[in-house]
Amino acid sequence: MSATTEKLSHATGIDEGAVAHGRSIKSVYVYEAPVRVWHWINALAITVLALTGYFIASPLPTQPGEASANYLMGYIRFAHFAAGYILAVGLIGRTYWAIAGNHHARELFWVPLFTRAYWVEVLGMLKWYAFISPRPGRYVGHNPLARLAMFFGYLMLTVFMIVTGFALYGEGSQMGSWQERMFGWVIPLFGQSQDVHTWHHLGMWALIVFIIVHVYAAIREDIMGRSSVVSTMISGHRTFKD
Repeated sequence: MSATTEKLSHATGIDEGAVAHGRSIKSVYVYEAPVRVWHWINALAITVLALTGYFIASPLPTQPGEASANYLMGYIRFAHFAAGYILAVGLIGRTYWAIAGNHHARELFWVPLFTRAYWVEVLGMLKWYAFISPRPGRYVGHNPLARLAMFFGYLMLTVFMIVTGFALYGEGSQMGSWQERMFGWVIPLFGQSQDVHTWHHLGMWALIVFIIVHVYAAIREDIMGRSSVVSTMISGHRTFKD
């Protein structure tokens, strides 16, 4: 752009070059509103669960005075249980939307493990994240590697945390409660209650590691990739940059 053209553009607001560039950006509606709402509520629930779960495993020092005046750990446990219910109910709702929603809503629940072309794309994304490949592929939904991570690193792990969490909750709510009737088989399967506590605690740290990697990959893809990621989970539209 010449200096004269640039001055004219600033004066009039007309910029044919910017318009031409804007026309080259393509947007596809990917994630419907229920998926986006579930994603952010889920993120909040997991944050509360991780923070309160940490203090449940490593309680604060005992406070002096009457227990009724120092109910902090009780509030922490209540927040943990409430967030656990939100996580579980949200996953049930998300399962329903995998049936009722578009085909992108189903990507979380299955992975084409026995398709060779899928693994070729996974390898390509591994090269991209390892800074070996200069450019990633253009994927409308989750890229193949993200899809694999979401299924095993999030979905299966979350189901494990819900099952073990309600098993421990059922132990506290005693025999005959619906939690004990539905999840009472979990503790004998692991051996004893302390074993379930240990695995539930380790699961929390595994989920935290997944979230760190997930956030890093999303931000990196937004900056260095060929399509939007973070804004897509806000607007629902995947924007391709070239």
